[in-house]
Amino acid sequence: MPDYGDYCPVQLAAEVVADRWTPLILREMVLGNTRFNDIARAMPGISRSLLVQRLRHLEKHGVVETWPAPTGRGSEYRLTTAGKDLERVIDAMARWAIEWLFEEIRPHDVPPTTLMWWMHRRVRPEALPTARTVLEFRHTAPAPQTIWLVLDRGEVSVCHQHPGFDSDAIVTSTTADLADVFQGYRTWAEATADGRIDVAGPPRITSAIPRWFAWSPWTDVTRERAQRPTS
Repeated sequence: MPDYGDYCPVQLAAEVVADRWTPLILREMVLGNTRFNDIARAMPGISRSLLVQRLRHLEKHGVVETWPAPTGRGSEYRLTTAGKDLERVIDAMARWAIEWLFEEIRPHDVPPTTLMWWMHRRVRPEALPTARTVLEFRHTAPAPQTIWLVLDRGEVSVCHQHPGFDSDAIVTSTTADLADVFQGYRTWAEATADGRIDVAGPPRITSAIPRWFAWSPWTDVTRERAQRPTS
Protein backbone atom coordinates (compact mmCIF):
# COMPACT_ATOMS: atom_id res chain seq x y z
CA MET A 1 0.00 0.00 0.00
CA PRO A 2 1.49 3.40 -0.93
CA ASP A 3 2.44 5.82 1.86
CA TYR A 4 -0.23 8.54 2.17
CA GLY A 5 2.49 11.05 2.98
CA ASP A 6 3.90 10.73 -0.54
CA TYR A 7 0.79 12.42 -1.87
CA CYS A 8 0.05 15.03 0.78
CA PRO A 9 2.31 18.10 1.08
CA VAL A 10 1.10 18.79 4.63
CA GLN A 11 2.11 15.28 5.69
CA LEU A 12 5.51 15.64 4.03
CA ALA A 13 6.15 18.93 5.83
CA ALA A 14 4.94 17.45 9.13
CA GLU A 15 7.45 14.63 8.85
CA VAL A 16 10.24 17.21 8.78
CA VAL A 17 9.15 19.87 11.27
CA ALA A 18 6.30 18.50 13.41
CA ASP A 19 8.29 16.33 15.83
CA ARG A 20 8.30 17.53 19.41
CA TRP A 21 11.06 20.12 19.98
CA THR A 22 11.82 20.59 16.26
CA PRO A 23 9.86 23.87 15.89
CA LEU A 24 11.62 25.22 18.98
CA ILE A 25 15.02 24.32 17.53
CA LEU A 26 14.03 26.14 14.35
CA ARG A 27 12.85 29.11 16.44
CA GLU A 28 16.28 29.38 18.03
CA MET A 29 18.07 29.15 14.71
CA VAL A 30 15.75 31.69 13.08
CA LEU A 31 16.58 34.04 15.96
CA GLY A 32 20.29 33.61 15.34
CA ASN A 33 21.55 30.81 17.61
CA THR A 34 24.02 28.59 15.77
CA ARG A 35 26.01 26.85 18.51
CA PHE A 36 24.81 23.61 20.07
CA ASN A 37 25.13 24.84 23.66
CA ASP A 38 23.34 28.10 22.87
CA ILE A 39 20.40 26.26 21.34
CA ALA A 40 20.26 23.90 24.31
CA ARG A 41 20.31 26.71 26.91
CA ALA A 42 17.29 28.36 25.32
CA MET A 43 15.26 25.13 25.52
CA PRO A 44 15.12 23.88 29.12
CA GLY A 45 13.92 20.30 29.25
CA ILE A 46 15.49 18.92 26.09
CA SER A 47 18.26 16.37 26.56
CA ARG A 48 21.52 16.80 24.72
CA SER A 49 21.11 13.42 23.02
CA LEU A 50 17.65 14.36 21.75
CA LEU A 51 18.92 17.72 20.49
CA VAL A 52 21.65 15.92 18.56
CA GLN A 53 19.03 13.59 17.11
CA ARG A 54 16.75 16.41 16.02
CA LEU A 55 19.59 18.41 14.46
CA ARG A 56 20.68 15.37 12.48
CA HIS A 57 17.09 14.89 11.36
CA LEU A 58 16.94 18.47 10.10
CA GLU A 59 20.31 18.10 8.40
CA LYS A 60 19.16 14.93 6.67
CA HIS A 61 16.18 16.79 5.21
CA GLY A 62 18.23 19.72 3.96
CA VAL A 63 17.00 22.25 6.52
CA VAL A 64 20.23 22.58 8.52
CA GLU A 65 23.89 22.22 7.63
CA THR A 66 27.03 22.03 9.75
CA TRP A 67 29.81 24.58 9.31
CA PRO A 68 33.18 24.97 11.03
CA ALA A 69 32.97 27.63 13.74
CA PRO A 70 34.68 30.94 12.84
CA THR A 71 36.86 30.54 15.94
CA GLY A 72 38.29 27.31 14.55
CA ARG A 73 36.98 25.35 17.52
CA GLY A 74 33.90 23.17 17.14
CA SER A 75 31.15 23.65 14.62
CA GLU A 76 27.98 25.63 14.03
CA TYR A 77 24.54 24.73 12.75
CA ARG A 78 23.21 27.04 10.08
CA LEU A 79 19.90 27.14 8.28
CA THR A 80 19.96 26.36 4.59
CA THR A 81 17.86 28.35 2.14
CA ALA A 82 15.04 25.91 2.81
CA GLY A 83 15.54 26.33 6.54
CA LYS A 84 15.45 30.13 6.37
CA ASP A 85 12.19 29.87 4.45
CA LEU A 86 10.67 28.21 7.54
CA GLU A 87 10.86 31.54 9.39
CA ARG A 88 7.41 32.28 7.97
CA VAL A 89 6.11 29.01 9.39
CA ILE A 90 7.52 29.65 12.88
CA ASP A 91 6.19 33.20 12.88
CA ALA A 92 2.74 32.01 11.77
CA MET A 93 2.67 29.36 14.51
CA ALA A 94 3.52 31.93 17.19
CA ARG A 95 0.95 34.43 15.98
CA TRP A 96 -1.74 31.75 15.71
CA ALA A 97 -1.08 30.59 19.29
CA ILE A 98 -1.22 34.16 20.63
CA GLU A 99 -4.54 34.72 18.86
CA TRP A 100 -6.28 31.45 19.61
CA LEU A 101 -4.52 29.93 22.65
CA PHE A 102 -3.85 33.15 24.51
CA GLU A 103 -5.45 32.08 27.78
CA GLU A 104 -3.28 28.95 27.83
CA ILE A 105 0.03 30.83 27.49
CA ARG A 106 1.85 31.00 30.82
CA PRO A 107 4.67 33.56 30.43
CA HIS A 108 5.20 33.75 34.19
CA ASP A 109 6.41 30.15 34.26
CA VAL A 110 9.64 30.94 32.41
CA PRO A 111 12.72 30.27 34.59
CA PRO A 112 14.95 33.32 35.22
CA THR A 113 17.93 31.63 33.56
CA THR A 114 15.93 31.02 30.39
CA LEU A 115 14.48 34.54 30.36
CA MET A 116 17.92 36.10 30.69
CA TRP A 117 19.23 33.89 27.91
CA TRP A 118 16.38 35.03 25.68
CA MET A 119 17.10 38.65 26.56
CA HIS A 120 20.79 38.34 25.77
CA ARG A 121 20.13 37.05 22.27
CA ARG A 122 17.58 39.80 21.61
CA VAL A 123 19.88 42.80 22.03
CA ARG A 124 20.35 45.50 19.43
CA PRO A 125 24.14 45.52 18.87
CA GLU A 126 24.02 48.89 17.13
CA ALA A 127 22.40 50.45 20.20
CA LEU A 128 24.80 49.06 22.81
CA PRO A 129 27.29 51.36 24.53
CA THR A 130 30.86 51.32 23.25
CA ALA A 131 32.31 50.88 26.73
CA ARG A 132 31.87 47.65 28.67
CA THR A 133 28.64 47.85 30.67
CA VAL A 134 27.47 45.43 33.33
CA LEU A 135 23.76 45.05 34.08
CA GLU A 136 22.86 43.27 37.30
CA PHE A 137 19.40 41.68 37.29
CA ARG A 138 18.09 40.84 40.74
CA HIS A 139 15.14 38.47 40.44
CA THR A 140 13.16 38.65 43.68
CA ALA A 141 10.54 35.96 43.01
CA PRO A 142 9.52 33.19 42.69
CA ALA A 143 13.03 32.51 44.03
CA PRO A 144 15.76 35.11 44.61
CA GLN A 145 18.45 34.89 41.94
CA THR A 146 20.96 37.37 40.52
CA ILE A 147 22.16 37.17 36.93
CA TRP A 148 24.49 39.59 35.17
CA LEU A 149 24.59 40.64 31.53
CA VAL A 150 27.99 41.92 30.42
CA LEU A 151 27.77 44.10 27.31
CA ASP A 152 31.15 44.53 25.70
CA ARG A 153 31.87 45.74 22.15
CA GLY A 154 28.55 44.56 20.76
CA GLU A 155 28.71 41.17 22.45
CA VAL A 156 26.63 40.07 25.44
CA SER A 157 27.59 37.45 28.01
CA VAL A 158 25.26 35.88 30.60
CA CYS A 159 26.93 35.37 33.99
CA HIS A 160 25.39 33.35 36.81
CA GLN A 161 28.38 34.16 39.03
CA HIS A 162 29.72 37.64 39.69
CA PRO A 163 31.59 38.63 36.50
CA GLY A 164 34.39 40.40 38.38
CA PHE A 165 33.33 43.89 37.25
CA ASP A 166 31.28 46.45 39.11
CA SER A 167 27.65 46.72 38.05
CA ASP A 168 26.82 49.86 36.10
CA ALA A 169 23.08 49.47 36.72
CA ILE A 170 20.93 47.21 38.89
CA VAL A 171 17.50 45.99 37.73
CA THR A 172 15.27 44.57 40.46
CA SER A 173 11.97 42.81 39.76
CA THR A 174 10.19 39.51 39.90
CA THR A 175 10.89 37.17 37.03
CA ALA A 176 7.21 37.40 36.08
CA ASP A 177 7.28 41.19 35.74
CA LEU A 178 10.41 41.12 33.61
CA ALA A 179 8.87 38.35 31.48
CA ASP A 180 5.80 40.53 30.95
CA VAL A 181 8.00 43.22 29.41
CA PHE A 182 9.94 40.78 27.28
CA GLN A 183 6.78 39.14 25.93
CA GLY A 184 4.93 42.42 25.34
CA TYR A 185 2.19 42.38 28.00
CA ARG A 186 3.45 45.78 29.16
CA THR A 187 6.26 48.12 28.18
CA TRP A 188 9.43 48.83 30.14
CA ALA A 189 8.17 52.36 30.76
CA GLU A 190 4.89 51.06 32.17
CA ALA A 191 6.62 48.50 34.39
CA THR A 192 9.07 51.03 35.85
CA ALA A 193 6.38 53.70 36.28
CA ASP A 194 4.17 51.44 38.41
CA GLY A 195 7.08 50.06 40.43
CA ARG A 196 7.09 46.54 39.01
CA ILE A 197 10.68 47.05 37.85
CA ASP A 198 13.19 49.17 39.77
CA VAL A 199 16.29 50.43 37.99
CA ALA A 200 19.21 51.96 39.87
CA GLY A 201 22.23 53.59 38.28
CA PRO A 202 23.33 56.65 36.34
CA PRO A 203 20.45 58.15 34.30
CA ARG A 204 22.48 57.97 31.08
CA ILE A 205 22.48 54.17 31.49
CA THR A 206 19.11 53.51 33.09
CA SER A 207 17.27 55.58 30.50
CA ALA A 208 19.01 53.72 27.65
CA ILE A 209 18.45 50.15 28.83
CA PRO A 210 15.08 49.57 27.10
CA ARG A 211 16.57 50.69 23.78
CA TRP A 212 19.27 48.01 24.03
CA PHE A 213 16.77 45.15 23.75
CA ALA A 214 14.54 44.09 20.87
CA TRP A 215 12.40 41.96 23.24
CA SER A 216 10.29 39.14 21.85
CA PRO A 217 9.61 39.11 18.09
CA TRP A 218 5.90 38.88 18.95
CA THR A 219 5.50 41.78 21.37
CA ASP A 220 3.20 43.61 18.95
CA VAL A 221 0.64 40.82 18.61
CA THR A 222 0.90 39.91 22.30
CA ARG A 223 0.17 43.47 23.40
CA GLU A 224 -2.71 43.84 20.97
CA ARG A 225 -4.22 40.53 22.08
CA ALA A 226 -3.74 41.30 25.78
CA GLN A 227 -5.73 44.54 25.41
CA ARG A 228 -8.73 42.70 23.99
CA PRO A 229 -11.28 41.23 26.39
CA THR A 230 -11.16 37.46 26.73
CA SER A 231 -14.14 35.55 25.47
